[in-house]
Amino acid sequence: MFQRSLILIGYMALAGCTVAPIDDHSADIHDDHSHVHGESCGHAKVWHVDHWDYLHDGHLHFVHDGHVDEHVLDVSATNPVTEAVIAHDGHKHGPDDVHMMVPHGDHFDYLHDGHLHYVHGDHVDDHGPVIVEENG
Repeated sequence: MFQRSLILIGYMALAGCTVAPIDDHSADIHDDHSHVHGESCGHAKVWHVDHWDYLHDGHLHFVHDGHVDEHVLDVSATNPVTEAVIAHDGHKHGPDDVHMMVPHGDHFDYLHDGHLHYVHGDHVDDHGPVIVEENG
């Protein structure tokens, strides 16, 4: 696991990501979570500071110590909340979107080709890259 983490940190640096310090990951506990997250559970994994969170129905779930925490991606230098208008392929993010929603700061972004897309008025802002692994 340690070697895999070092590889991911190296990948993040090459991808232009900043490596945030490990924080205390204060979060709410997700009570009564009947689904068991793990390898091959079907939910994509999103790299969050120093661990993987499972993306499940617009929530980031962190499994540890016999329970599941609700996490939110922090606003950071890598994932800012800025006016970063991007040229979009005409695809409209919204309720019928095939792209997964990710909690980021005080809002939700759409996960689109390894980036967080935020629908803002009549345009889409890029809130930065994330590392995602399919978990089928």
